[in-house]
Amino acid sequence: MPNTVIKSGEARIKFRDLLDQVLAGKGDVIIERNGKNVAVMIPAVDYEKIREELEELRAVREAAASYEEWKKNPSVGRPFEEVDAELDKSA
Repeated sequence: MPNTVIKSGEARIKFRDLLDQVLAGKGDVIIERNGKNVAVMIPAVDYEKIREELEELRAVREAAASYEEWKKNPSVGRPFEEVDAELDKSA
C-alpha cells in the first residue's frame, strides 16, 4: 500500500480526508515541513503495537543527547549515588 507524502499546509486543509485514508487502511500519511518529514499519521492499532518500541527508541535518543551534552561539559552531570538516592525517595 502506498504512503502519501504531503506538505504540512496542505495536510491542514485535507486533514479529514487524510484521516479517512489512514482509517481505511489505504496507506500512512507522511507530513513534511520545509522539505523534511516531521510526522506520520498511522492507524491507532498500529501505534498501540509499536508503542513500547517507540518509547524505547525515544529513551535511547534522549540518553544519547544527554551523553553528548555531558561530553561537552562534564559539570552538567550528577553523581550516580545522588540520582539513585533521589529515585529511592520518589519510589
